[in-house]
Amino acid sequence: MNEWTDEKLAELPVRDQVRQRGLAATRLEAFCDAAFAFSVTILVISTGGVPGSYAELLDALRDVPAFAASFAAIAGFWAAHRMWSQRYGLEDRTSTFLSLAMVFVMLIYVYPLKMVFGALASWLSGGALPAKFSIASREELVGLFVIYGLGFAAQSAMLGLLYAHALRVPEQRLSALERLRTRHKIESYVVMGATGLVSALYAAVMPGWMGVWAGFIYATLPITMPIQAGRQLRQVERFDAEGRSGG
Repeated sequence: MNEWTDEKLAELPVRDQVRQRGLAATRLEAFCDAAFAFSVTILVISTGGVPGSYAELLDALRDVPAFAASFAAIAGFWAAHRMWSQRYGLEDRTSTFLSLAMVFVMLIYVYPLKMVFGALASWLSGGALPAKFSIASREELVGLFVIYGLGFAAQSAMLGLLYAHALRVPEQRLSALERLRTRHKIESYVVMGATGLVSALYAAVMPGWMGVWAGFIYATLPITMPIQAGRQLRQVERFDAEGRSGG
């Protein structure tokens, strides 16, 4: 682990009010990058073989919206881990365990991820974009939402725990503002994880005909996350104002 002197810290670039201590990629980050890339490979393989005719090509293209949404979700978690790595550059035992746990969950999560977005694309298109799998009953769809919600919550929890760990490492020498921004990330992932858990719980306890609406609980994130970001921005502004006034 780097020994961060005042001179070294002063030379670091700053993004989002946090000095970037991990711009040099660690072996842990390289492994996680490869694992996330492998997750995308699994996603591609799950779409089937190479089209052998024009008709098969058109059929494969109908799967593009579900693939794009699944790819975006995987890329989002990858980018979140990359941001954490660049901020703190940690490669200790706890960071390694949490990062590997995140990779493990992602390799499992990729299957329900594709199925959920495939079902959503089929529903929104009225069947014009058919899913590449079969769901025999509403109970099976509800079960899929439970599995997806638990995976989404687990991924969010791993990211939150990574930030919480960085907050507890004294060698990082986080400034007061950096500690505030780190806590903001923890809060954000708590909101995301709670959303996944609420969706899974809703699907598990509600009657079958109501449980199928569990997926729409994620539609609250475009509302809750900006509210959270606005509150955090106001906290940073107050922090800056107090710093200028010497409070």
